[in-house]
Amino acid sequence: MTKQKTHKGAKKRFRVTATGKLKRKRVGKRHLNSHKTGKHMRRLSENVTHDDKLGKKIVAAILGK
Repeated sequence: MTKQKTHKGAKKRFRVTATGKLKRKRVGKRHLNSHKTGKHMRRLSENVTHDDKLGKKIVAAILGK
């Protein structure tokens, strides 16, 4: 049986922390920012960590399992 390949799209968007959680950027900060408040933009700058079921599936896709 062949090896599982890493999902390249997931690899570019997510990082896996040392404890196995998923870390990602928030969406909505790339364009159309002029009408968004500074508070909103600062909130979008924060990273999000996931340790739920979906996060574990994405971690498996990144690691190629």
